[in-house]
Parts: sequence; structure tokens; C-alpha cells
Amino acid sequence: MRRREFIALVGGLLTWPRVVYAQQTERMRRLAILMPFAETDPEIQRWLTAFAEALRQSGWIEGRNIRIDTYWATPDVARISSVVANLIDRKPDVIFATGPLAVAALRQTTGKIPIVFTGVADPVGSGFVAGLARPGGNITGFTLGEFTLSGKMLGVLKQIAPQITRVSVIYNPQQVPQVGRLAAIQTAAPSLGLQVNGASAANVDEITQAIENLGTEPNRGVRGVIVLPYPVAIANRSLIITLLARHRLPAIYEYPVFAREGGLVSYGTDRADQMRQAASYIDRILNGANPADLPVQDPTKFTLIINVKTAKTLGLTVPPALLAGADEIIE
Repeated sequence: MRRREFIALVGGLLTWPRVVYAQQTERMRRLAILMPFAETDPEIQRWLTAFAEALRQSGWIEGRNIRIDTYWATPDVARISSVVANLIDRKPDVIFATGPLAVAALRQTTGKIPIVFTGVADPVGSGFVAGLARPGGNITGFTLGEFTLSGKMLGVLKQIAPQITRVSVIYNPQQVPQVGRLAAIQTAAPSLGLQVNGASAANVDEITQAIENLGTEPNRGVRGVIVLPYPVAIANRSLIITLLARHRLPAIYEYPVFAREGGLVSYGTDRADQMRQAASYIDRILNGANPADLPVQDPTKFTLIINVKTAKTLGLTVPPALLAGADEIIE
């Protein structure tokens, strides 16, 4: 063996144990994910896929330098609290949660473990953070946007269904931000010549009853519907879409999945995009950032999806200008 090759070989052998040792001693970080949805929901899995891919792009590889434990819970508050107790016992380095029910349960349980959220409409009013620019505690994240977004949904619905004069908003009165969203829609209504009322529905039975009532009332042909986003509505979206179609009620939703699965139109935040943003905050916190110093961010991307097939079924003609502004058209 030549002298130069021998020296290279010896050098490699001396370096190899240090590399292996470094890999073996790299501390495995722990991330807990709390989802108030069913694990079998393909839309929620799509969100998590976007989240996991963003983490990988930041260098966090499950099984190598991070362990990810996902906790699934129904929208039931008692069930979420039980899951949270188990989650906290595992002592994660950081927690990712979606929706106000999940964040509220975590806030009551820990004031130290960093928490990053998505899917919260009013984190300041809900008491999760002191302010958007400086959250001031162990919680930060990404909101659903200002309440004025709901007023824009009303305008889109009026464009696609110009015959409507009254709109019912299906919402969960147990979630305070949803009450604020309803108020914003009612504020925007007069300028569009519309009357707005709330149809409270905290569970699937109430959702069914609310839509059946709307579908059997006199002059229902002038009635439109807005479905605000909350876990029970998302979990039962197929039922909601079917009932509204049966009663020929034009409706708009905030989450894109509703339009993609047969709803008339959706306008709102891109949740997969927010999941990617949340992953960037998880990365920063795991690298030493303080959540108190990471500003809560409003959405930067809104998506308009129009289901032309559903519009035709309802006898509606979508204005060309609205089609031109759509991010996605379903034929």
C-alpha cells in the first residue's frame, strides 16, 4: 500500500468513531401534535403531510433527530382534556395544536412548554396571547384572519347567487370568536341588501336540524348559507354538503375542502399553507427561539374555489369576473 493511501485510511479510521459518536449522542427532540379530528379524515392527513414535509425541509427527520407523537381527539372538550393530560406527561419539547378547543385545553395545563397553533380566529380575545406582535407567553401561531374575512365571504356568495336576500350563518356559539364572525357578517350585510341571522349548531344533530329547518321554510329560494369553520362542521362536511344540496341552498364555506368535495364555493385560508408556516415556527423554537418573541401571524394566502358543477345543479350561472378571480375551478 502506498504511503499516501495508508495515511488517508488511518485518518478516516480515526475520524469515523467521532462521527458515529456524534450521531449517537445527538439529542432526540420531541414534538407533540394535538388534533381535535378523526385520524381517518383524509383532509386532516393532507394538512399533516404538508406540515411533516416542511419539517423535513428544515432538517427535522423523524426517527433521527425528532420524535413526533400525534394525539387525536374528538371536538368534545372532556375528551380533549383527557388527551392533553397524557400529552403533557410525555414532556415534549414543543407542542403543535390546531383549533381553539385544543389550544384552550393546553393553556390550562401548561404555561411553560412552547405551543404553536393554527386555526384560531381570535387568539387575543380568547386569552391565548397578550398581543399579536408580542404574544408574551409560551403560545404563538397563525390565525384564521380578521373577522372582516367573513364579510368578504358574504359578498362572494351574493355574486354567485344574486337572487338571495337572506343568509343564515351556521356557527358554534360555544366558541366566542365565531360569535364575533357572525357579528362581522351582520355588519357587512346591509351594504349588500341582505339580512343575516345565526343558526347555532354545536353538534351534528343541531347542524342537521338547522339545515332541515332552512330547507323547509317558505321562500327558501332567496336563502343563502354561510358555514363557519369549526371541528364538528369539518368532521361532518359530507353531511352538510349533502343536506344543503338536497334543499337547493347555495352556500359558501371557508375551507377549500368543502368546495372540492361538492360544496358550491369556498373562500378562506389555505390550511396546508399555514401548516407549513407552523413548521417554520417549530423549527425556530427547537433551535432556541422564544415563542413570546414570535409574532402571531394572520394568513397571507386566501383561496377562492368555485364548484361549477354544483352551481349548474343549483341553476346558477357563475359571473365571468368571479371565475377569472378563482384560484381553482371544479368542472
